[in-house]
Amino acid sequence: MDRREELNEIFKGIDVNIKKLVDPLIQEVIFLEDQMSELKKLPFISTHPKNPALQKKTEAAKLYKECSQSYMNAIRILCSILHKVDSSAEDDLLKKLEEFS
Repeated sequence: MDRREELNEIFKGIDVNIKKLVDPLIQEVIFLEDQMSELKKLPFISTHPKNPALQKKTEAAKLYKECSQSYMNAIRILCSILHKVDSSAEDDLLKKLEEFS
């Protein structure tokens, strides 16, 4: 099962209209995961050849940070959508339980 199928499986229980809105965000998450995976292969710190104590971040480190922040924001949004779906199911269950009381 590839990543797209995994995420689709997670979001299979949400409303069709919400799924249409969420689908591009799922695509973005997959893209960001691929980008971060490629960036991890590159060095994040460069050291001065004569003075190893002098170090600075590489462009790969800066790009990784930007991608990871975007990734975390997208994941946070997706999790909040899942939480809303789950909480509505809990509300329905509580209503049914109240009917029996």
